[in-house]
Amino acid sequence: MLVPILSSLKLINQLLTAGIAITAFSLLLYALTFNLRDRVAQSFALILICVVIVFVGDAISSIVSSTQVLQFWLQVEWVGITFLPACYFQFSEALLATTGHPAIGLRRWLTWLVYLLSLGFLATLPLMLLVGPVVPDASPAPHLARTWLTWVFAGYFVALMAWSGLNFRRAYQRTVTPTSRRRMRYLITGALAPLLGSYPFLLFGSGFATNHPLLFWLMAVLTNIFVVFLLVIMAYSVAFFGVSWSDRVVKRRLFKWLMRGPVAASTVLAMTTLVRRAGEYFGLEYTAAVPIVMVATLLLFEYAITLAAPLWERWSFQGGDKSSLLLVQTLNERLLTTGDLRQFLEAVLAAVCDRIQAPKAFIIALEAGDLELMVNIGDIPAIDEVSDSLNHVVAQNGNERGLYTWDDFWLVPLHSQRVGEEVLLGILGIGRTPEIALADDQKEALIFLADRAATALEDHVKQQEIFSSIETLSPRIDQIQRLRAASRYDGTHVLTAPDVPLETPAVARWVKEALTHYWGGPRLTDSPLMRLQVVQKTLQEHQDNPANALRAILRQAVEQVRPEGERRFTGEWILYNILEMKFMEGKKVREIATRLSMSEADLYRKQRVAVEAVASAILEMEHKVRAD
Repeated sequence: MLVPILSSLKLINQLLTAGIAITAFSLLLYALTFNLRDRVAQSFALILICVVIVFVGDAISSIVSSTQVLQFWLQVEWVGITFLPACYFQFSEALLATTGHPAIGLRRWLTWLVYLLSLGFLATLPLMLLVGPVVPDASPAPHLARTWLTWVFAGYFVALMAWSGLNFRRAYQRTVTPTSRRRMRYLITGALAPLLGSYPFLLFGSGFATNHPLLFWLMAVLTNIFVVFLLVIMAYSVAFFGVSWSDRVVKRRLFKWLMRGPVAASTVLAMTTLVRRAGEYFGLEYTAAVPIVMVATLLLFEYAITLAAPLWERWSFQGGDKSSLLLVQTLNERLLTTGDLRQFLEAVLAAVCDRIQAPKAFIIALEAGDLELMVNIGDIPAIDEVSDSLNHVVAQNGNERGLYTWDDFWLVPLHSQRVGEEVLLGILGIGRTPEIALADDQKEALIFLADRAATALEDHVKQQEIFSSIETLSPRIDQIQRLRAASRYDGTHVLTAPDVPLETPAVARWVKEALTHYWGGPRLTDSPLMRLQVVQKTLQEHQDNPANALRAILRQAVEQVRPEGERRFTGEWILYNILEMKFMEGKKVREIATRLSMSEADLYRKQRVAVEAVASAILEMEHKVRAD
């Protein structure tokens, strides 16, 4: 009766050990992916590396039969054990620094010292000094024999863990808000996981374990379950460090990561192991059910996650923000991109041409007085070549509804469909034959289809206005999110800091907007770049005119992109020529692309690089001013 129970407990323990290794490795990847820049997350990643090494060694050593291989994997397990206390100490110091008490002086050197001590213990491992040879027939499980140095390491392990515990306590005492205290409690509680799961208690309790094998394996199973739970709790607490996401986003990302990673992998491993063991029980060395169960479990589990994810996210949206967050969540499915707009307008043009048997047609959008060809069917004149003539016709007839003629085209103004608004959004042009007139039903169909096109253009314009607002708000929102995240544990220092570090992507966006209105316009006069100290410093040189001061800084930054020597139209001058021709001289994209012998798509890519170069130059000037 006792033997089947012990076998079952051993199997469960093996699965849990492998599950802990999988979970730790998955959480390590999470830390490496999302928040490795933070010092707390970095030290936590080191702890996870130790845990992975320990439990991988433990999992493999539980299934090997060769004494030599067993010795190797048990020693591999000790590689993680020797460095675990040093990693814990570094983690506690990083946590203490996060609460506003950074390591200075002796404390900074202590971290290096404990790593050197751990490295010293590791150096004795191949010499059989830290632990002795393997005891393969030991009950209830094989383990390495202890030596006198094992006792020394045990004292070092306990002392360093106690010191780390004191640092945890001090960090907890330095937190003041209920939220930060709660997360700190989670973190301190979760920190018990590697300690309980990694230390080789069997070295010092083999006699008790031999006399009570059932109790030993039961305690091992319960401990491993507890370790998995605490490890996730610890990872949850650390996930908030080094990221500017809201709590909702952190929870959702971590939950998805856990479900699609360690939970899915551990479930597949458990099912395949059980099927394989069942096959062995019935005398089958190999059963075809193993790969079938593996694939089926993986697919069904991923399917269940896909179905459950929306329910989980709806549950996580609390309070009055629920409807707004759900709207944003589904925005991607409702979004009318430029590509979607062109596809719809192409369908409208096809319907127009079919209805009135027109050989050619086009739709032009009007944006800030400029004409942009959206879609066309058949051969039509180049818009750049006829823009003046077309603009003249539009200026005379654009506010009218109905049809009017231009050369060999019928033109239909596309107005806003909102009541009380007569905004001209674009022009629908249809090729005509002078001797053929449109029937009344054709005119009605044409007006109806034109209204459909106008509705799509209007929705796209409104959507672009929303995106522009979001782009304007993004730097401020990002700043608030960073401050909110950084002030979780050290609010006073972070919130009272005078400056927020500039980020290149935001500055590049501001530079592009300011260059677009270089010779005047709201994107220059209202630019966030006005707040830069380098701009404020040059105000007196430009009669306290902020626009002129910013324009001078932009000009200076553009000149820094300029190569040495006389201006040429060669490869090394491409970035400067794009900036000069596009923003300073105001030339059109097609003209610039022709002059520089490149495609328009390549021109846009090079323009982005050029703008980023200007942004980097401005950032360098700003940093110099701040340093002075």
